Amino acid sequence: MIFCCLILPLELFAIQKIPTSARSKLAIQKHAPILSVKMEAMGLTLGNPIFIRVFKKPGTLELWVQGDDGRFKLFRQYPICTFSGELGPKLQEGDRQSPEGFYYVTPQRMNPSSRFHLSFNLGYPNQYDRAHNRTGSFLMVHGDCVSIGCYAMTDKYIEEIYTIADAAFKKGSPFFRVHAFPFPLDENTLVQYKNNPWYDFWKNLQQGYQWFEKNKRPPDVNVENKRYTFSN
Repeated sequence: MIFCCLILPLELFAIQKIPTSARSKLAIQKHAPILSVKMEAMGLTLGNPIFIRVFKKPGTLELWVQGDDGRFKLFRQYPICTFSGELGPKLQEGDRQSPEGFYYVTPQRMNPSSRFHLSFNLGYPNQYDRAHNRTGSFLMVHGDCVSIGCYAMTDKYIEEIYTIADAAFKKGSPFFRVHAFPFPLDENTLVQYKNNPWYDFWKNLQQGYQWFEKNKRPPDVNVENKRYTFSN
């Protein structure tokens, strides 16, 4: 029997209210005009759909913005201030490990009143994680520079990222995808880890990584027989 489930539940396409706070309003007011000008100079528009890729090594967060042709263009690479644990997925609550895999963020997962300035919830555990009995909660991308399982970006950078995500939601995006990887999953790099216990898991992640590298559009992600599958 084939077990299959869609990573994106249909209910997320319903109109959702975007949370707000005095802190988020101030950040958006501060950064939106500057970001709009920077995007226009690159042929992009603030408010277009976005896509985020996270790489534990070398410690970067990529923010991509969809262009008029439907393909995504890299807007900026942000340095990750810190994350928790080692290369490899999060397995259980309290293991102080940052997750790897394919996630999505809806307006309801934005936190404008975070203890770490501003944040958004990755939605861990996803369907794949649950199929592997992985546990955990409140895995975020947030401000500050401390982590017990999250990706910490500093207050300065999370304000920019949050502003761009908020603009995309306000223009009608129902969600944005976040793909979290141990490192860029090209063949030359991955083969160096062929003896790592997570090599097979990373080979599965590599399929999604290569899909975006080829098409500059993130794939739809499903779970079949406890593995990620990809389509468009």
